[in-house]
Amino acid sequence: MKNVLYFNVGVGLDYEKELLIKWGVTDINLIEIDDHEYKKSFRDYVFDTKANGLVVEYEEITREVIETCPDLHMIATQSIGYNNIDIEAAKERGVLVSNCPGFCADEVALHSVAMALDLARQITFLDRTVREGKWDPLLGYPMKRLKGQTFGLVFFGDIPKRMVPVLHSLGLNILVYAPTKTVEFLKEYGCVKAETIDELCEKSDFVSMHCPLIKDVTYHMMGEKQFKKMKKTAFFINTARGSVVDEEALVKALNTHEIEAAAIDVIEDEINEKSNLFGLPNVVMTPHSAFLSENSFYEARRRALAHLVEALSDCKVNDVEDAPVMNADHIPENRVV
Repeated sequence: MKNVLYFNVGVGLDYEKELLIKWGVTDINLIEIDDHEYKKSFRDYVFDTKANGLVVEYEEITREVIETCPDLHMIATQSIGYNNIDIEAAKERGVLVSNCPGFCADEVALHSVAMALDLARQITFLDRTVREGKWDPLLGYPMKRLKGQTFGLVFFGDIPKRMVPVLHSLGLNILVYAPTKTVEFLKEYGCVKAETIDELCEKSDFVSMHCPLIKDVTYHMMGEKQFKKMKKTAFFINTARGSVVDEEALVKALNTHEIEAAAIDVIEDEINEKSNLFGLPNVVMTPHSAFLSENSFYEARRRALAHLVEALSDCKVNDVEDAPVMNADHIPENRVV
């Protein structure tokens, strides 16, 4: 019997257990740990349960966890990103890692466009003033017609590709900073290539983040220098990862009106749910919900469990779709660029 530990995922495992019954899998035991107070360490939970497989929400799967838990064979994320896993340590120990690329691309694309429209039309901001008893359409910043403005996309994976037709239908020009994409490739989508992120910031009326969090590559990619290069009337949107942005630099840019406003779905400290962005009047925020729909919610859970079954069970299911289990050695750092 192989033990699979779900740590602080917070949704219960009835769905996963029903799937195992449906698939006829009898050699995997699902263990749920719900301990946000950490009565003992995460490493100890993995070690004590002799976990062969592991699913977490935000917990860091460090080298210590991987090296001191000899039974661990598989880590399955229910997300596109895997920045909370020490890939090098997994590679060295032969621990398999899988993610779920594209499972929420439609949802995040829609959320990002919705945030852009919210900022452009001040829906949330004006809603706040009406609730305060102020019926005045001229409050807030001047609103401009979208047609002819430039929408800047940082990287060009599944999510921004889905945004392109909608942005074009609104009359927006699209500028893309994506180091791995050629001018010719982006032209096929009706987009123009920016050679640097600074160029994209200087020319765009909207800057929208769609890059994975990669150490020493995209960490704090948007910082004080980039915000200073943006137009004072520009909007900033982040539905990627909190740490691709220097959050304090963004706070400063908003407070000093170096940019007009921002819409944010992710923050740097989501474990403690703390950010200096909270409460700023020129920010619209959602609680890392861009990925969410009933469809994506269950698809990610099903795919992660299917990966675990494929790696750990003697029973095999044909339910993995297009994201096979892979050794960490085979995960390229620009997988979702």
